[in-house]
Amino acid sequence: MDAAIPALTEVPPPQYVMVGDGVRLATYSWGDDDAPPVLAVHGFGSSTRDNWVNTGWVRELLRRGMRVLAVDQRGHGASDKPHDPQSYVMSALVHDLITVLDTYLLDSVRYLGYSLGGRVGWQFAVDHPEHVERAVLGGIPDGRPLSRLKVDQARAFAERGEPVEDAVTQRYVMLAERVPGNDLRALIAVAEGMRLGTTDPDPARPPLQPVLFATGSEDPILEQSRRLAGLTPHGEFFEIPGRHHTNAPGSRDFRTAGADYIAA
Repeated sequence: MDAAIPALTEVPPPQYVMVGDGVRLATYSWGDDDAPPVLAVHGFGSSTRDNWVNTGWVRELLRRGMRVLAVDQRGHGASDKPHDPQSYVMSALVHDLITVLDTYLLDSVRYLGYSLGGRVGWQFAVDHPEHVERAVLGGIPDGRPLSRLKVDQARAFAERGEPVEDAVTQRYVMLAERVPGNDLRALIAVAEGMRLGTTDPDPARPPLQPVLFATGSEDPILEQSRRLAGLTPHGEFFEIPGRHHTNAPGSRDFRTAGADYIAA
């Protein structure tokens, strides 16, 4: 094992970044400061450790000579977890990334996002193209993120322990409870906030940078993700074999294809 590359489970202490509305974000950095930077942004109910460290992505990118900067999105990981849905509108999530880049004195990055991080990455690349050189958007949601979650049932479960009857909402609750330290009320607020002013990815205004879209072959959003790739001028698509939405980040095939694309 290369002593310069950390073990898969090694996560440095977070460096905190304060954003405009007073939310404190946990960020993590690996690699040489002079290496090409990759900004890694995880999915709903996940974290930097869960999406990118435990799955081997950080190690893979370091092997290729990249610098990795990762952020726990607000409501997740070691970042602050407000319970106000207004804290999670898309513009706030995108602005968080701008603040992180400013703090680290980075003008542009190569972007790696999964699920919610993929949807935020689409908007980040469209609204702030000067900051994104190329991107890998894994499991990018079709339509409005988390729109199929029944907020009333999830809140009743979180507050009163009432059983969740809706199957999709059950999966989201299980996803939220899978990662230690998650705050279910904060994640419900994330789902609500995503519905406030958030529109579908606009096919008439796609990212103009090179973008690799990747979605699992067993993921229900496979064809919608493939369609987004086809509507993106420099889009490519990779179907992650044998994976569904939750376990796709751990795919060796995805990790290899994604790291190849980022390091190109």
